[in-house]
Amino acid sequence: MESIDKLYEAILKGNLPLAVEMTKIAIEEKIDPKSIIDNYMSKAMDEIGSRFENGKAFVPELLMSARAMKGALELLKPLLVDNNIPRAGTIVIGTVKGDLHDIGKNLVASMLEGSGFEVINLGVDISSEKFIASVVEHKANILCLSALLTTTMNYMKEVIRAIETAGVRDKVKIMIGGAPINSAFAKEIGADGYSSNANAAVSLAKQLLAS
Repeated sequence: MESIDKLYEAILKGNLPLAVEMTKIAIEEKIDPKSIIDNYMSKAMDEIGSRFENGKAFVPELLMSARAMKGALELLKPLLVDNNIPRAGTIVIGTVKGDLHDIGKNLVASMLEGSGFEVINLGVDISSEKFIASVVEHKANILCLSALLTTTMNYMKEVIRAIETAGVRDKVKIMIGGAPINSAFAKEIGADGYSSNANAAVSLAKQLLAS
C-alpha cells in the first residue's frame, strides 16, 4: 500500500510522472479504482484546494496538482467504464459570448476534472445556442458560465433565459463566476450559484449535485 500513499503525495505536489507511475502500480495490485479516486486522488485535490483557500498554495500549484490528477485519472478511465463506476457528474463550461478570457475558466475546468467530473470545455466567446446544444448533447448536470468583463457579464442572463426557453432549465444546474460577478448578481439573473475561485467552484458543484 506504500504506492497508494505515494500517489496522494504525487498529486498533492503536482508530480505528474510519479502520479502516473504510482497509479500503474495500484492498478497492477488490483486496488479498487473507486477507492484510488475517492481515498487518495480526491483527498489530495481537497488538500491542495484547502491550502489555496488558506493562502498556503497558489494558482501554479493548483494547476500542477490538477494536471497530475488528470494524468492519473486517464489510466483509470477504462476501468471505471468496465466496472460501471459513475463519474461525479458532467459539466459544460465556457466563457460567454463577447469575452475572450480563459485563464480562470481553464483553472476551474482543470480543478473540476481533477475532482472526478467529466468536463466539456467549450472555450471562449460561446453563444447561448452553443451552450444549450452542448448541455443537451452531453446530458450535463451543471453548466458553468464565465465572464471577466462587466460588458459581457450580462450575457449570462441571456444564456439562462435561452435555456429556459429551450425547456431544459429544470435538467441542469447553472454556476457563474468571474472577476465582476458576485452572489447578488447570480441571484438576480436566476443562476443556482456563484463561486469566487476554482476550489470554491468544486465545492459548489458537489453541493448542487447533492441537492
